[in-house]
Amino acid sequence: MGNLKTKLKQNDLIIGTWITIASTAVAEILCQAGFDWVAIDMEHSPISFAEAQELIRTIDLCGKAPAVRVGENNEYQIKNVLDAGARAIVVPMVNSKEEAEAAVRAVKYPPAGKRGVGLGRAQKYGFGFDEYRAWNERESVVVVQIEHIDAVRNLEGILEVEGIDATFVGPYDLSGSLGQPGNFHMPEFKQALAEYETLSKKHKMPMGYHVGSPDAKLAESKAASGYRLLTVSSDAMFMGQKCRETLAGMLY
Repeated sequence: MGNLKTKLKQNDLIIGTWITIASTAVAEILCQAGFDWVAIDMEHSPISFAEAQELIRTIDLCGKAPAVRVGENNEYQIKNVLDAGARAIVVPMVNSKEEAEAAVRAVKYPPAGKRGVGLGRAQKYGFGFDEYRAWNERESVVVVQIEHIDAVRNLEGILEVEGIDATFVGPYDLSGSLGQPGNFHMPEFKQALAEYETLSKKHKMPMGYHVGSPDAKLAESKAASGYRLLTVSSDAMFMGQKCRETLAGMLY
């Protein structure tokens, strides 16, 4: 399995996608397609903790890095999916330095953080805690989402937080915070994105971006702009778009 933290430190291009359908078959198909990381979306899907654990197990067994986007910056949710075996945590709507610090504390055990100790799947059900604790300290990945104009305004402080491995732009919510969700052409959105890119490069923090549609050219353009952590579309979007393309191309 590729070490996600090492790839981020090396500034490698990492391409993934979102899982929104609670099916281990879907997870396996996406892993076999060749994505570097597969992120389970618990913010914008009805996936439960029990379903998330099975998806994490499947991704893990496929040799990919299982990531989870939790529903909110909540230490209970973060602890649950980490105990289930998530290798990376994506925390939505982090708008301040203090919120970024809270995310890191929820991921890390004391003294670096405040995460409670459980003996679940990640810790081999109690027979691998020491090994897991060392892994958590060295290799767990914390990604915070920059998806509100307040986060851009507070970005310098967020980027200074020790323990953040990457940040990740949610373009729909960022544009929404500017009053026009989905409008990526308005000057205010472009200005916010430019500021994000400038400060991220200054602090040498890996940049991430959600490419909403299955659009290889858009993903390539983001990679060319210096984004290293990409999610390209989702399981539902890939399936829906291919269905539409196939039906549109049929003669009947």
